[in-house]
Amino acid sequence: MNIPKLAVVIPCYNEELCIESTVKQLLIVFEHLIKLNKIRRDSYIYLVDDGSVDKTWLIIEKLHNQNRLIKGERFVKNFGNQKAIIAGLEAVKALGCDCAVSIDADLQQDEWTIEKFIDKYMQGYDVVSGIRNNRKTDSIFKKVTAILFYKLMNLLGANIPPNHSDYRLVSAHALDVMAQFNERILFLRGFFNDVGFKTAYVNFDVKPRKAGKSKFNIFNLSTLALSGITSYSVVPLRLVSVFGLLMTIVSIVLGSIAVCNKIFFANFQHDWVIDLITSCFFGGIELFCLGTIGEYIGQIFLEVKGRPRYIVDKELK
Repeated sequence: MNIPKLAVVIPCYNEELCIESTVKQLLIVFEHLIKLNKIRRDSYIYLVDDGSVDKTWLIIEKLHNQNRLIKGERFVKNFGNQKAIIAGLEAVKALGCDCAVSIDADLQQDEWTIEKFIDKYMQGYDVVSGIRNNRKTDSIFKKVTAILFYKLMNLLGANIPPNHSDYRLVSAHALDVMAQFNERILFLRGFFNDVGFKTAYVNFDVKPRKAGKSKFNIFNLSTLALSGITSYSVVPLRLVSVFGLLMTIVSIVLGSIAVCNKIFFANFQHDWVIDLITSCFFGGIELFCLGTIGEYIGQIFLEVKGRPRYIVDKELK
């Protein structure tokens, strides 16, 4: 296999405090890999400004003017991290590369692991996924929710390795296949593990963030989780049917008990507290089922409209 041309895709949202140091560090990694003859000298970095409201785009323009191997594009507004990664992967496919690595702008993911990614790629793997060694840098809440998310996704049929993030290498062939998937909401962690690419896994350490704050909050993480679940599993819809059947059976049983009590125990008095709890319980199940169905209908609604995943304002090639 020939020496590959590497493209590194970095989604950015309000990253003015760290983007310059991130690019500088990645260029050091590039020089190391070039000296080892592991990547071509025309390998490049592609930055996607996801509608930042700070000086992120001005810094990207400055970096591009200083070094033409720094390329990028800017969205007209914030479309979200997943869409920024997809946009970057589609852009580097159009520009040309043999493989692409996506990595976060804060560079908490160990950038030197890229060398291991390249080694696995040279062994013939189309996808090389990064797996976190631990979650020492996360809060207790984030640790617990992450564990629950991966367990739930696997129970629902999405084969996603625990502690897998969007730090991964994908080959040009994988990018060609991705281009065939036109759905507006494409859950990348599920897609690259579901299609059947020859996949390898590489462990890496997570470093503390050097500057700025994480742009992922509870709302972002919840949206990502819901997108993943509704994009890659119909199990929740089947659970709705199971709940409906169970509620019917329980209702028949309770009705039978009530009739028997009326016939055989004329003086029996119903406990209104039990009736209230029962009503609230079944009402909660009904609302849960309606919400689950609503999530899927919402996905269909967004897909049917056929709007673009993102809109590019400017691009630096």
